[in-house]
Amino acid sequence: MTNIVQVSDATVEAEVYQSDRPVLVDFWAAWCGPCKAVEPVLEVLADEFEDELKVVKVNVDDNPGFAAKMGIRSIPTLSLFRDGQLSATKTGAGSLSELRTFLSANL
Repeated sequence: MTNIVQVSDATVEAEVYQSDRPVLVDFWAAWCGPCKAVEPVLEVLADEFEDELKVVKVNVDDNPGFAAKMGIRSIPTLSLFRDGQLSATKTGAGSLSELRTFLSANL
């Protein structure tokens, strides 16, 4: 996970809301099978979109505050933030091509 940053309730302000570029937030949990399935896809996308996007992960069990604030009810949920504002959301695991299309359409 070289280009993926772990974010906590304590660091979300700096890492997501104050980021100078768009941020893709992966809401996940260790027990979630689909979350594990999407992780290698996110690693590819983090490298592929490195110059235009920051990818971060938020463990919803360890950091319930941010997840609750965002109304996360199902994981994995991918939320795209631009200029500190939520701009797009995708729930559920997706293939590399599906997630690439989601990012390309919303960046």
